[in-house]
Amino acid sequence: MLLEGKKLLVTGVLMDSSIAFQIAKLAQEQGAEVVLTSFGRTMKITTAIARRLPQTPPVVELDVTSDDDLAGLADRVREHVPHLDGVVHSIGFAPQGAFTFMEAGWDDVSTAVQVSAYSLASLTKAALPLMSEGGSVVGLTFDARFAWPVYDWMGVAKAAFESTSRYLARDLGPKGIRCNIVAAGPIRTTAAKSIPGFERFEEEWGTRAPLGWDVNDAVPAARACCALLSDWFPATTGEMVHVDGGFHAMGV
Repeated sequence: MLLEGKKLLVTGVLMDSSIAFQIAKLAQEQGAEVVLTSFGRTMKITTAIARRLPQTPPVVELDVTSDDDLAGLADRVREHVPHLDGVVHSIGFAPQGAFTFMEAGWDDVSTAVQVSAYSLASLTKAALPLMSEGGSVVGLTFDARFAWPVYDWMGVAKAAFESTSRYLARDLGPKGIRCNIVAAGPIRTTAAKSIPGFERFEEEWGTRAPLGWDVNDAVPAARACCALLSDWFPATTGEMVHVDGGFHAMGV
């Protein structure tokens, strides 16, 4: 199996329609042992959703804005697995004020950048003590090369996220750790529902993507993430893989 014997940390599992849930499900089906993260009020939700996976995984506490949580992550994960072969970053949040570009204040913008971009570096650094034999870090983005309608400061945060991935690839390559991201098309997830006007993406994608696009199907993106977590991409790092039905390659 593609991930036989791998130990993976997966963040962001909140509902069974999410990409993170599908990654965890596919990873288990492909032989991996999975540990999930959650925190605060969402811990109960993640714990309940985890029971819908083929094997119920442990859920450890992690708020990526908490220095204490980050410092204790390795010890908490080590209670369940001896090391990590891969980390999945599926974390994103911006306050509602960040979705009005010209009016947004720094408080809202800084929150979006910390949670949605800086957390890729902080999560990876927190997991490093468990990745002494190398491994793979995979993150999820919404292609930030463009100024999208309604995405506003979350788009800026995602641009920072994509850049962060490349710098991690540079600095962690000598340790045998790859860092790549998957740019998925729009999926009806918890994060998407928090973005006002997100349905505008859904309307366009199905008509412009040459392969078509199903906003309710997170499996294609999850498969790409699992492939990047595997040993089948040993010399690929700093890459952004599009899983969007080919939308990104089409002109207006």
